Amino acid sequence: MAELVFFSGTMDCGKSTLALQMDYNHRARGRDGVRFSRNDRAGVSRISSRLGLETDAVEVLDSTDFWDEVVRRRTKGGRVDYLICDEAQFYSPLQVEQLARVVDEMELDVFAFGITADFRTRLFPGSQRLIELADRVQVLQVEALCWCGRRATQNARTVDGVMVVEGEQVVVGDVDRGTGGGATASTDSHLLPVVGYETLCRRHYMRRVTAHGANVLAQHDQLLPFDTDACVWNAAGPPPAKES
Repeated sequence: MAELVFFSGTMDCGKSTLALQMDYNHRARGRDGVRFSRNDRAGVSRISSRLGLETDAVEVLDSTDFWDEVVRRRTKGGRVDYLICDEAQFYSPLQVEQLARVVDEMELDVFAFGITADFRTRLFPGSQRLIELADRVQVLQVEALCWCGRRATQNARTVDGVMVVEGEQVVVGDVDRGTGGGATASTDSHLLPVVGYETLCRRHYMRRVTAHGANVLAQHDQLLPFDTDACVWNAAGPPPAKES
């Protein structure tokens, strides 16, 4: 029986690595599939893993219709037994419904991989629809870690090293001038804000303490009170060092 399976987790938990491994395993058994991705860190039409693995893929656009994609390939004599759908959090709810239709009416296996929640802890629309429609939702067993060593459950966005909780839902890599993910870009191209991501445990996400913030505190021999928002002192600069 064909299935729609959603493999989910935070960043750094091996989603793209598993996607490439599953594609390899199915091809090794004589099956033919199509790889899809969107907004991959390696660029357009790629699936890449942080371990260094990388391969080509079909870039998913707003206009992509998965039903039409499969029909077109089969009409031309191609064989399609399964779909690998990486970065599925960026797919639209309608596209997720198309994937479900492909499973139910064409008997194709669909393996989707993606992050569940964004840097604001809100569900991505594509991930939400996958959770609602998937035959199985599997949380990956490779646990990403917070800087403190605990299991990371949240994806945090930083701008110039400072954690932010407001801004556009989708910002991939460094941003162009004028799109600072909630921060104002400098007119100097060398001073454009740098957007990064970090996995944190819930405790440090709620306290807004990133690895950078923790290092600054450690250097100044400071402990962060539970009710202190690290964004406040990060914006104003680090606390003064204690006098010996």
